Amino acid sequence: MLTFILLLFICIFAGLLGSILGIGGGIILTPVLTLGFGFDIHHAIGASIISVIATSSGSAVAYLRDRMLNIRVAMFLEIATTVGAIIGAILVGILSPTLMFILFGSFLLYSAINMVQKLRSGEEVLKKAQPDYLSDRLKLNNTYYDKSLKTQIDYQVEKVPAGFSVMFGAGLASGLLGIGSGAFKVMALDTFMKMPLKPSSATSNLMMGVTAATSATVLFFNGSILPEVAAPVAIGVLIGSTIGAKVMQILPAKWIRIIFIPLLCYIGAQMILEGFGVKF
Repeated sequence: MLTFILLLFICIFAGLLGSILGIGGGIILTPVLTLGFGFDIHHAIGASIISVIATSSGSAVAYLRDRMLNIRVAMFLEIATTVGAIIGAILVGILSPTLMFILFGSFLLYSAINMVQKLRSGEEVLKKAQPDYLSDRLKLNNTYYDKSLKTQIDYQVEKVPAGFSVMFGAGLASGLLGIGSGAFKVMALDTFMKMPLKPSSATSNLMMGVTAATSATVLFFNGSILPEVAAPVAIGVLIGSTIGAKVMQILPAKWIRIIFIPLLCYIGAQMILEGFGVKF
């Protein structure tokens, strides 16, 4: 019972952080379950997938109600992620994981530098006289109400092909390297397509749930998802993500970036070191 309660509180925190940043709770849960609770890595990954679905389910309702989500962007980019994940799974054992780890880790560090520049400039919303042609044609531009600023914010989306390519790479990394791709999704939306961080995080949450649902089916049938682990994980993460969705909307965007930048640096450095054969 003590283990159950402890795991529940950890999952609430994971869901809270995952919902605010749009990355799911796997980055917290996988090391905690393996190192802290001694679970097998396969069962930890299975629980991590459940946490992503729970995070997406708990936060998507609130984000959708408050029009924080950009559904057209999510559904369009989900095509790239899905195709990339399928190709990545096919190419396992053919492409060099070393090169892929270094490449994607470098992308994350680049995104962290870009976020630092946005943080220093204080410019959260792209302002251009000429709208992007593809964004207009696909009707990807949107608006949301920022509760921290108490104002309605209209934003433009640009560089759709670049965002689509990065999202394809996110799916490729997920299928090839077996890693979560929430950070890549936020990077594609925020760094390349110039969406504000709040709708980027909300849209990433929705997309991760769609992607994770497919993976969960495979993991369920190969026995990686244990009900006695998945149950407290799902409950805790669902509670945390519901709270996180409300916290994110009243939290200033700069504070979300302050939390996100060290996380991107950590994941990026970890991937680069992994590519060179160094584990930590």
